[in-house]
Amino acid sequence: MAEYKCFDCGKTIPQNLIRRRVRCPYCGSKILYKPRTRITKVKAR
Repeated sequence: MAEYKCFDCGKTIPQNLIRRRVRCPYCGSKILYKPRTRITKVKAR
């Protein structure tokens, strides 16, 4: 399951809390984003 983060308060919100309404349940903000994982690239020698 994907997790979202609130842009205002920074809390992690599981996807099951975001069904129809796209709002942070903690602060009510409408701006949410999916944090991306950082990919580490290793160069071959």
